[in-house]
Amino acid sequence: MTSNILEIKNLRKSFGEDLVLQNLCLAIPEHSVKVLIGASGSGKSTLLRCVNLLEAIDDGEIFLDGEDISAFGVNPDTVRSSIGSVFQSFNLFPHLSVLENITLAPRHVHGKSKNEADAEAMELLSRFGLAEKAHQYPDLLSGGQQQRVAILRAVINRPKVLLLDEVTSALDPILIAEVLSLISELKTAGMTMMIATHEMGFARQVADELLFLHNGRICEVGDPTLLLESPKTPELQAFLAALRGAGRL
Repeated sequence: MTSNILEIKNLRKSFGEDLVLQNLCLAIPEHSVKVLIGASGSGKSTLLRCVNLLEAIDDGEIFLDGEDISAFGVNPDTVRSSIGSVFQSFNLFPHLSVLENITLAPRHVHGKSKNEADAEAMELLSRFGLAEKAHQYPDLLSGGQQQRVAILRAVINRPKVLLLDEVTSALDPILIAEVLSLISELKTAGMTMMIATHEMGFARQVADELLFLHNGRICEVGDPTLLLESPKTPELQAFLAALRGAGRL
């Protein structure tokens, strides 16, 4: 029986008088991929930022591998050492090489030796076709390469769950394919992921389950193909119609 690695119960989050997440509940089984879709402002990014404790929640509970990480007194840094997070901006340190960027957390947070961290990083870089970039600096890489390095930097720590927030939004179509290929390989390897994306083709390909967010609520959940081809709620129907009108579906 597959256990839930992440559970969110009745999550509420406001910014001032703006209620962004409304009594949101979801569970992610280990080795599964949940993909969040929805219009800008629907709450996708806020949800991911609440999970990795970058945003304080107003109410509800978040459990990571059975532990209530939203409880008072929990150390956010300890929690984040078990959660991988990658956002739209690459956030690589420009003065460090690719290898140094990837091995920073294993050495200074997880206590690994330089040799051990370097060996693990080179294995990852080789596996994903970036070994020749190991000693280059980020500004010499393409956007797609930088984003792949940012993902590998999160993956090397063997997180219990990997959060990806619109990681292709700053890239052109050719570079998007590079990043989506890496994420697909991580899925095949069993990485547990929660992904916010506007790429519907990718969402259909990689998701075990799609979650459509609208005004801070999960309005519709289901199989990617069924959800995208036979939406039940007026909100999802309108969202998909808007994407078709913009040539994005």
